[in-house]
Amino acid sequence: MNVEYCLTPEAGGRILTNTGVWSPDSQWIVYDTRSDAAGEVFEGSQIEAVHVKTKEKRVLYQSQNGAHCGVVTWHPKEPKVIFILGPEQPTADWNYGAARRRGVIVDFQKPGHTTAFDGRDLVPPFTPGALRGGSHVHVFSPDGSKISFTYEDQWFSTAKTKFPNAEPNQRNVGIGVPSGTIRVGKGHPRNQDGNYFCVLITRTTSDPKPGSDEISKAFEEGWIGSNSLAFQGHVRTENAETISEVFIVHLPDDVRSPGDGPLQGTETQAPFPPKGTIQRRLTFTSKRKYPGIQGPRHWLRAAPDGKRIAFLMKDNDGLPQLWTISPNGGEPKQLSNTPEGIASAFSWSQDGERIACVSGGRIVTINANSGAVRHHTDRGVESEQPRPEACVFSPDGTKITYVRRKLIGAKESNQIFVAEC
Repeated sequence: MNVEYCLTPEAGGRILTNTGVWSPDSQWIVYDTRSDAAGEVFEGSQIEAVHVKTKEKRVLYQSQNGAHCGVVTWHPKEPKVIFILGPEQPTADWNYGAARRRGVIVDFQKPGHTTAFDGRDLVPPFTPGALRGGSHVHVFSPDGSKISFTYEDQWFSTAKTKFPNAEPNQRNVGIGVPSGTIRVGKGHPRNQDGNYFCVLITRTTSDPKPGSDEISKAFEEGWIGSNSLAFQGHVRTENAETISEVFIVHLPDDVRSPGDGPLQGTETQAPFPPKGTIQRRLTFTSKRKYPGIQGPRHWLRAAPDGKRIAFLMKDNDGLPQLWTISPNGGEPKQLSNTPEGIASAFSWSQDGERIACVSGGRIVTINANSGAVRHHTDRGVESEQPRPEACVFSPDGTKITYVRRKLIGAKESNQIFVAEC
């Protein structure tokens, strides 16, 4: 018999991040309070946690001074979370946007007390270890030693008027490591100090050569162990079509050593990856009937042992299915063959034996070796079927959390659900 229950049967919005929403002891689930179904409007004001047994709720952070917060994830070993904070006291020229957001850390035992993640330096000469724009979707590495994020560059959004040859703003992937305070000058009113040394680890180009491994965008990353990341990269096929492929980037032991250019970038160039960073392409799918990574928005996820990277790609019938590839490359292998396809982001169980996702309007697990499907919820009415943004295993492997949209009074709202597995 399928067992699921709602943890938040009250009015108000809730959004789960696609990974890292469980406390290390599998007792608490953390979420933000954006009100629209998909969380596309960044107007949440609280970071909250709910206990899976008692349904006790705690407010971990309340935004102030006109700022909004969201996209929260947990440290894998310690009682603290990290999330996006938008601009405080926003103005017409400095409101919420991809290049104007930052990471903030809160101790679960000390709600409301924040630690800045990334420093920001918006005027040259830029500061090594600080960013020139905004960070997003912060995720701790499995050992908690690093934090990954996607990044967009505020400097490039305004530099073209003064520097016509400046590179365009393109999404990249970065990481931060604990460093003590990164001191930033006060040359801009939105500059700020940080507590992690942040660098970009991917390199993009504005005009990728058709058929090459050059990319114009790096995004939707996932850790492979604690020293590599898989990510999606936009390449241009020989027919000049833009598709997403699987890439991997290997990190050096020391991310503070400059590589081909300054870690902090220049007036015309984006920040450069550290010395020893290696970026490789893993998939080459342009000749397939349905080329490239396709399906609902999802982040690449590696098995806990790091031997396989999972992603979504359409089968020959046009249905998104789970596929895996080795970090060493080779041919992708189709794992799932569900008649309705995969309809959500997904996560691995800690033992590497199962992958949780939505298929056919139900929470299911896919056996990571055989592809066999097990249903953990019933299909239900279409309007209340599990949302696609998140389907996340608990660390102990006994539960899966996700969101359903439910009618509370006269208004629909997102509710946090748990299915036992």
